[in-house]
Amino acid sequence: MPSSPPPASRRRAAVALSGGVDSATTAALLLSQGWEVIGLTMRLWDHGQILPGQGRTCCAPEDLQDARRVAQTLGIPFYALDLERPFRDAVVEDFLASYANGRTPNPCIRCNQILKFRLLLDKAMALDAEFLATGHYARIERVGGVPHLLRGRDPKKDQSYFLFATRIEDLARVRFPLGGMSKDETRRLAEGFGLHLAEKRESMDVCFVPDGDYAAFFKRMGRDDTQTPGPIVDRTGRVLGTHRGLGNYTIGQRHGLGVAVGHPLHVLAIEPGANRLVVGPAEALARDALEVEGLHWLDLRPLQATIPVLAQLRHATPPRPARLEPLSASRARVTFDTPQRAIAPGQACVFYDGDRVLGGGWIR
Repeated sequence: MPSSPPPASRRRAAVALSGGVDSATTAALLLSQGWEVIGLTMRLWDHGQILPGQGRTCCAPEDLQDARRVAQTLGIPFYALDLERPFRDAVVEDFLASYANGRTPNPCIRCNQILKFRLLLDKAMALDAEFLATGHYARIERVGGVPHLLRGRDPKKDQSYFLFATRIEDLARVRFPLGGMSKDETRRLAEGFGLHLAEKRESMDVCFVPDGDYAAFFKRMGRDDTQTPGPIVDRTGRVLGTHRGLGNYTIGQRHGLGVAVGHPLHVLAIEPGANRLVVGPAEALARDALEVEGLHWLDLRPLQATIPVLAQLRHATPPRPARLEPLSASRARVTFDTPQRAIAPGQACVFYDGDRVLGGGWIR
């Protein structure tokens, strides 16, 4: 069990309780170390739209109930914050607009950036907590008093990719007690603490599209612009078929295209201006360079010249050696040592120096 010196006096820590085993174990662990713990839960979406059996999400009604039960089990104060409006404005609307513009968004990163480590963190500070702790598998190390964001020890659970957009000043007020642990270790701790959800399943899918039916969600939200049929073309512009609406596709997708030419086809490009889906062979997905915008830099040394980095394109894929070249304060070019497959505009590209997160940006 990870340990830290107990506080000299009973000081206060806030924990973001999601209703899952990770955040529950975080709260129990801090309580066992002598902290006065308070639990905070975010209500992010109209739970009436999330029906039983629609899959595991991170903000389903049962999660709020589980978070409350954890607080009761541990005997700690519990606050449920209604953040549905800012969540819709900052995360859901961005998700919808991104798909309408032919981009593949990552709502979890924006939720962490704007909701969890800004609004929820501010609430924790207003309640006189010394920090906000979450169940993320990442680490924070302080060098000369400056926080550095690092990968979690368990490469299979590392979540630092989702945290690159957190501000340095906010990292100073955040803790990740599980960052040096594996999921199995967390579950064993949860069982030892007597938590009822020690074996609860992982959260899956986008929390506000729990059944994974994006087409139905777009229609329900009045975004029929993502569902307008149009041509599927090859790289020469030859029409091969008709797509069901650009919101149903992402770069690299192979299944569900509805066209047959004698060999597998993948989505190569999404062109919202012409409402076209460009498809081609798998080898045409390879790219050796990309540009990012909205560059968020965590390293204290400014990015002023081209540097070597490890660049990670998706949470589930390992980082690859690359060179990072600044183009402006908010844009940069990434050139990989070897071509990478299915680079999707709208996704995040996160830069590492070993285990340390240098920053990241959104793929143009």
